[in-house]
Amino acid sequence: MLHTLAPYSWSVPLLESVRGAVRRRLVARVGGMDLSQVHRVPDRLTWPLDRVVTDPVARLGEQRAEAPVSKLITFLGMDIWLVTGDAEARTVLGDQTSYSTDVRPYFGSSGAADGDIGGLGFTDPPDHTRLRKLLTPEFTMRRLARLKPAIDGIIEQQLDETERVAAENDGVVDLVKSFAFPIPFLVICELLGLRDDDRETFRALGTARFDVSRGGGAIMGAVGASREFLFAECERQRTDPGPGLIGQIVREHGDEISDFDLGGLADGAFTGGLETSASMLALGTVVLLGRPDLYAGLVTDPTTVTPTVEELLRNLSVVQVAFPRFTKTDVVVGGQRIRKGSCVMVHLPAADRDPRTYPAGDAIDPSRATVSHLAFGFGFHRCVGAELARMELRAAYPALAQRFPDLTLAVPAGELEYHAKSIVYGVESVPVRLHG
Repeated sequence: MLHTLAPYSWSVPLLESVRGAVRRRLVARVGGMDLSQVHRVPDRLTWPLDRVVTDPVARLGEQRAEAPVSKLITFLGMDIWLVTGDAEARTVLGDQTSYSTDVRPYFGSSGAADGDIGGLGFTDPPDHTRLRKLLTPEFTMRRLARLKPAIDGIIEQQLDETERVAAENDGVVDLVKSFAFPIPFLVICELLGLRDDDRETFRALGTARFDVSRGGGAIMGAVGASREFLFAECERQRTDPGPGLIGQIVREHGDEISDFDLGGLADGAFTGGLETSASMLALGTVVLLGRPDLYAGLVTDPTTVTPTVEELLRNLSVVQVAFPRFTKTDVVVGGQRIRKGSCVMVHLPAADRDPRTYPAGDAIDPSRATVSHLAFGFGFHRCVGAELARMELRAAYPALAQRFPDLTLAVPAGELEYHAKSIVYGVESVPVRLHG
């Protein structure tokens, strides 16, 4: 899950907010020079986001073996460090005192004026503690259990849709459109308690929000429209609470939470629950189709479902970089002294493939699966919605394999169009043949 639910992923607007915050902070550092027109980030900073199909670039493994904590670049006066080792990543992500993720100080008066805190991933205690406390009860196993029938129904509905579309296109269908995107979207609608009549409107807004082909301006417009929709929905549920997360928070906390914070949590659930889960469903299927033994085993041996899902989460780690940590004091991590005021970036896929912790390394081996990977982060910013994401994956993959045991990619995995330089790694489309 993403954003508020999974504070280790960045949607497009959040990434732009961070860039803007860093620029404004650096403007102050260099004596007021206007750097707001700097739009291109150098490859020396972005190369860790590159992948070869589903694998991180080999350079990351080499970097981890040589120095799991290393200075990536000094960019516009700020030291930016890259953490690629598992133990070192846990040291950074688990430290509540030496680092800040709160971006408000970097926005100046414009950032603080409207109270926008940018989601749980961009907040420190006490704001983070207050808002997370509101969400945590909604993600206990007891409350999540009520969603299980809906999740199963949504999956079957989308498998039917997948079959229908394929029948109209000579047996070929794009799993991203018919399966990977709609399932988490509809689960979020259930989670938030949206009325059936509103879901088609919300679906259109959601599709536009993640359609990069329409350009940054269109994306930002769609982001604003979807946020306004959710803010209006929260206002409506103030007087008519629904059965989902929004209504439950209203019933239990009432005026303790402002409309702004409630709308922000709902928007975070949307942005957080959609992109990463959709990416995991799409990329995970690509990997499974390259491992027929694992794909078939989801049906023939149900005991393999949970370890296979955990290995896919660890191996893919679709959220590539944790929210940045800004050092509040000098720190020493992995033998490296990092100065106060630096930015520390934890590379989650590199850490999750660290052979010092995970013997399978770059391979996928369900017999060595563990739930202690970093795909959902670590420490007090760890993903609130981790168990909901797991529920979706554990239900969706086996259902797909059960319905379409002869499923094959319509083009080689290496020829699919993957996201470039993306904080949340994914694939644009996954064309498949349902029956070989």
